[in-house]
Amino acid sequence: MTHSFQLSALAYACLATLSFSNARAQNAAPGVPSEIVITGNPLGRDSTTVPVSTMGRADLLERGQSTLGETLNGLPGVSSTYFGPNASRPVIRGLDGDRIRVLNNSASSLDASALSYDHAVPLDVLSTDRIEVLRGPAALLYGGSAVGGVVNVIDNRIPRAPISGVLGKAQLQAGTGNDERSVAGLVESGNERWALHVDGFDRRTGDVRVPVSLACDKTGETRHARRICNSASTARGGAFGVSTFWDHGYLGASVNTYQSDYGTVAEDEVTIGMKTTRYALEGQVRQLPGWFDSVKARLSHTDYRHTEFFKGGPETVFSNKGQDLRIEARHRALSGWQGVLGVQTESSRFSAVGDEAFAPFSRTRSQALFVHEELPTNWGQVTAGARWESVRVESLGNPELDRFDEGIGTQKFTPFSVAAGAVFKLSPAWSLTGNAALTQRAPKDYELFANGPHLATHAWEIGNKDLGLEKSKSLDAGVQWKSGPNSANVTAFASQFANYIGLMNTQDVEDDLPVQRYQGVKAQFRGLEASGRQRLWQNTTTLDLDWRADTVRATNTSTGEPLPRIAPLRVGATLVHGQGPWRAKLGADWHAAQKRVPEGSVATGSYTLVNASVSYRQKLDATVLNWFARLDNLTNQLAYSATSILTSTAFGKSPLPGRSLKFGVQATF
Repeated sequence: MTHSFQLSALAYACLATLSFSNARAQNAAPGVPSEIVITGNPLGRDSTTVPVSTMGRADLLERGQSTLGETLNGLPGVSSTYFGPNASRPVIRGLDGDRIRVLNNSASSLDASALSYDHAVPLDVLSTDRIEVLRGPAALLYGGSAVGGVVNVIDNRIPRAPISGVLGKAQLQAGTGNDERSVAGLVESGNERWALHVDGFDRRTGDVRVPVSLACDKTGETRHARRICNSASTARGGAFGVSTFWDHGYLGASVNTYQSDYGTVAEDEVTIGMKTTRYALEGQVRQLPGWFDSVKARLSHTDYRHTEFFKGGPETVFSNKGQDLRIEARHRALSGWQGVLGVQTESSRFSAVGDEAFAPFSRTRSQALFVHEELPTNWGQVTAGARWESVRVESLGNPELDRFDEGIGTQKFTPFSVAAGAVFKLSPAWSLTGNAALTQRAPKDYELFANGPHLATHAWEIGNKDLGLEKSKSLDAGVQWKSGPNSANVTAFASQFANYIGLMNTQDVEDDLPVQRYQGVKAQFRGLEASGRQRLWQNTTTLDLDWRADTVRATNTSTGEPLPRIAPLRVGATLVHGQGPWRAKLGADWHAAQKRVPEGSVATGSYTLVNASVSYRQKLDATVLNWFARLDNLTNQLAYSATSILTSTAFGKSPLPGRSLKFGVQATF
C-alpha cells in the first residue's frame, strides 16, 4: 500500500517560521520558580516514594511508536498488550486493562481502550511533551483503577506559564518497516498576560513488515507476504488552547480532536474508525489567605465514538461520552506536614450498537475524596494518602438485543484505599524506599453486565452482576544509588488480591464460541525491577552502559494456575556514546521463554531484539535541529509477545515487527 506524503498547512507554517524567528520563550513567570511535576507528587516536587519513570521530548523523539503501549514497552516493569501495531495499552507489573489509569494532563482520559484489546488509546506521542509512569498501587490518588499504576500523558495544550514571543516545534519522520510518513507541528505565542497554543499531526502507515510469510484474505483471495495483513493505519489530530495569567494564577481552555482509521489484524476484513473530541478547562489560584495556599481545578468533557467495519460496511458502533472534574487544594504546613486535599467526580455514558455488542448501554458515576500528605524529616521523607469513592454502575440494556433485558440493573460500590511510604537517606549516594497500600476497585460495567461475542478475545463473554469490590494488599521496597553519572535502582514488589476480577474459561459454548465468565478469584503478583547507568569512559567523549531487568510471577491462587498474559523475565543493556552534538546507541533486550501459562494459552519462545540509533543536534541561530535515525530489530528476529491476547487467539497472524529503519528531524525554535 502506498500513501502520499503531504504536509499539513500547520506544519508548513512552522517550517516557514523557522527561517526568520528570533523570539525567545520564557517558560516561567518572573519571580516564579519552575516546578518539576511528578504525577505521584501533587505538591509539584521532584521527589516521590513511589517508583516512577519519565520520558521527555528527547526520549519520545528517539523511542516514540504509533501506540502508547509500544512507546512505553521496555521501561522497568512496563510491557504492552500489543494487539498489532495500531492498538496497545501499557501493562504494568502484570496488570492491564482498568487496573492501569491512563491520564491526560492528570485528568481522566475517557475512551473505550480498556474495554477491548483492539481499541486504541486516542493519544499520540507526536503531540506529547512528556509521559510519566508510576508503578504500583501508591498512585491511589487517581482511583481504584490505578491499582497497577498510572500513565500520565502531558502536553501544553493549556499553557500553564506565560510565554514571551513565539516558539514552536515541527517534526518530520519516515519508517521503512511500516512505510510510515508522519508530520507534526505546534506554535505557541503570547505575553505576560496571554498565551496561545496550536498544534496538529498526521501519521500514515502501511502493513507492517515481519520476518515470516503470512496469509492474507483481505482482497477476497488468499495471498502471502512478509507483512501483517490489515495492519495499515492513518491518524490525525490537532488542538487549540488559550490561557490568561495574573499575578497569582491562571485560567485556560483547550479543544482537541483525534481521529484514527486502522485494521484490527485479528480479522483480515475488519477495520476500525475512531474519533474523539475533548474539551478542557483548567485553572489555578495561588497565595490564598487562610489554611489553603493554592487551589487547582480541571474540568473536561470527552465525546468518543468508534465504529467497526466489515468489508467497508459499519457493523458495531461504540460510544462513550463523559465528564471529569478534579479539584486539588494545597494546605499550609501543619506540624510539619504538607499536603493536598481534593475531590473528583466522573460520569460517563457508554453504548454499543450492533450484533457484536458484547456489553449493554450503561451509565457510570463516581465521586471521590482524597488526601495526600508529606512530612520532610532529617533522614528523608514520609508520605501518606487515602481515597474514598462512591461508584454507581447502571445497566441500561439494549433496545436492539434481547439478551441484555435480564441484565438491567444498578450496582453501588464504596471503595476505600489507603497508602503510606517513606524514603530513608542512608548517605548522599544511597537511599531506601518503601510503600504499602490497601486498595479497592469497583467492577466496571462490562465486568458486571457483559453478554455477547468479543472479537479481541475470540470468546462469548458473560459478566457477573454479583461481583464485589476487588481488594488488594501491596508492598514494595527499593534501594537507590546515585554518584555523579552513575546510578542504580532495584525494587521488589508483592501484591495479594482477595478478589481479583478476571475473565475465566468455562466448558460452555455459545454461538460456536467458548464461553468466558468474569469471576473473582484470589491472586498473587510478585516481581523485581532493576535499572541503572554506569560510566565506562569519560574524556572528550563519554561511553555509558544503561542496563535494565524485570520479572513478574502471577498466580491464580484459587486454582494454583498461572495468570495469563504475563511478561517473562527480561534483561537488557545499551551502550551510549556521546561526543559533542553526536549521540549513538547500541542495545539488546533478551526476553525469556514464557512457558508458565494457564491451560488454553500458548507458550512463547525466547528471543533477543537488537536496536541501534544515532542522533545529531544542530543549532542554527534561534533554531535547533535534532536529526535522528533508529534501527529496530536489527537481526530481523521472529518473535511473539507473551502479553498479547493475539498469541492465544490468533497465533501466527501477528508477530512483533521485523527490521525497520526510522529517521527524521525535529526543529524547535
